[in-house]
Amino acid sequence: MIEDFEEQIAGIATLNDPIRRSLYRLVVDSPEPVGREQAAAAVGVQKTLAAFHLDRLVDAGLLSTEFRRLTGRTGPGAGRPAKLYRRSDQQIEISLPAREYDLAGRLLAEAIALAEASGRGVRDELQRVSSAFGRHLGEEAVARAGNRPSKAKQREALLEVLRSHGFEPRSDDGEVVLANCPFHTLAHQFTEVVCGMNLHLMTGLRSALDLGESKLQPRLQPEPGQCCVRFCNTAA
Repeated sequence: MIEDFEEQIAGIATLNDPIRRSLYRLVVDSPEPVGREQAAAAVGVQKTLAAFHLDRLVDAGLLSTEFRRLTGRTGPGAGRPAKLYRRSDQQIEISLPAREYDLAGRLLAEAIALAEASGRGVRDELQRVSSAFGRHLGEEAVARAGNRPSKAKQREALLEVLRSHGFEPRSDDGEVVLANCPFHTLAHQFTEVVCGMNLHLMTGLRSALDLGESKLQPRLQPEPGQCCVRFCNTAA
């Protein structure tokens, strides 16, 4: 999701320091966790400086730590466990404008698996999983809006979940334009499949909201430089 954008940027910015970059590459390239003394010797700095930069990488989520006695001995006299560093499981990806190809991949993979199990077509299963995922997002957004949220709060919940996934929603005469397509390249290459997936995702999302008399509904209205879906004031 795009909502951790600031954290992602901060993680990348941490590597701006050349010593930090060298330490990070050292840890990533090592088949085993790396200790402070080993890291310091490898990049040619003092142990205290290496420790400082390694811990900054941990704070940024780029590295994780474990403690282990390097001698292999245990009990009294075995010495204190050493602090070792390895690459963390956190994944950092920055794309401007925002892209969510991992989400498209998950939906497509789930549709293929369901199609193989059910015997139905992949396109039919993709519509189902996209709609279900959209409704799940909508229900989460409404829940975050509080108990018995007003229609205005639910509309804002709709906009917020669209923002969090990089669609860049903008109001246009009461309608909602999606100024960015997070599936941009896929949509250009496989327009019918991806735009259909996107429409069902948005339909599921909209179905979780109670906007009363509002006829704000997702429709396929492709425009240059925008997402193919627009929330229009038309009959459902």
